[in-house]
Amino acid sequence: MQIPSPILYSYFRSSCSWRVRIALALKGIAYDVVPVNLLKDGGQQFSAEFKAVNPMQQVPALKIDGITLSQSLAIIHYLEDTCPNPRLLPQDLKKRAQVRMIADHIVSGIQPLQNLSVLKQMGEKKMEWAQNCIASGFQALEQTLQHTAGRYCVGDEVSMADLCLVPQVFNAERFKVDMGPYPTITRINKALLELEAFKVSHPSLQPDTPAELRA
Repeated sequence: MQIPSPILYSYFRSSCSWRVRIALALKGIAYDVVPVNLLKDGGQQFSAEFKAVNPMQQVPALKIDGITLSQSLAIIHYLEDTCPNPRLLPQDLKKRAQVRMIADHIVSGIQPLQNLSVLKQMGEKKMEWAQNCIASGFQALEQTLQHTAGRYCVGDEVSMADLCLVPQVFNAERFKVDMGPYPTITRINKALLELEAFKVSHPSLQPDTPAELRA
């Protein structure tokens, strides 16, 4: 009996979905995509059909091994547990804690404050709001990375922290945040974007990327 491919419910520009796409690419896991357009039809995430998949009505969601998982870090932790190579958490416990700290800093402390549902409520001030949220988060992150970084966020191995960093920098650039004050973030982001897994998972190359935004 053939095991079905994992199914990723994703939106091309969702930074949370992008994190999971990078993890799947790094671990060499083939999957099918079901696009969920967060803007079309008033937001396809609010459909009854998708609510049955993820009651939080957010992307990503991943159907894998007979279960459905939501929340990007929970998905990435599952992939790490079931497919440990290449590893995304360092063996050294102090470095492992630093990876989780940086990932949480982005996933809890920056991204939710500037996501689509919040920006909709900010009306005309949404650009200014997003810039302020990202800039204050990046000020702290830049300081942290000056202590933890090697080639990447923590040392010289790609980790969960890096999977969170790249999509957040993409958001910063979309919202025209001045990246000048964040040389460490900028350097790490540039190094990561040279890696194949980060390239193939990029928002400009997804099945649901609009023609005008394609690479």
